[in-house]
Amino acid sequence: VQLVESGGGLVQPGGSLRLSCAAPGSIFAISRMGWYRQAPGKQRELVASITSTGTTNYADSVKGRFTISRDNAKNTVYLQMNSLKPEDTDVYYCRSDRSGIWYWGQGTQVTVSS
Repeated sequence: VQLVESGGGLVQPGGSLRLSCAAPGSIFAISRMGWYRQAPGKQRELVASITSTGTTNYADSVKGRFTISRDNAKNTVYLQMNSLKPEDTDVYYCRSDRSGIWYWGQGTQVTVSS
């Protein structure tokens, strides 16, 4: 199973980026989808998640700045990131969770720097 992420890049502090993650239709519709991030030498941490019915959950550090959404017709989950800070710099990973079975994307780098 392959999750394909896109949308990372370099942005100045205060800027915005939107990440996308496309998943196979066979798993997307019934999966909780999540975005995680990981800095070198640190554990991967949850940024935001969304259930198949649209219930969302966010890390405290991104509440009010990031928005997770999903388009079930396109089998795609998005992470809209606004008011980005240098401490948001990380590799961001998409994960699907279907009844405890996880699949990960390859990761996309987000760098927030002036």
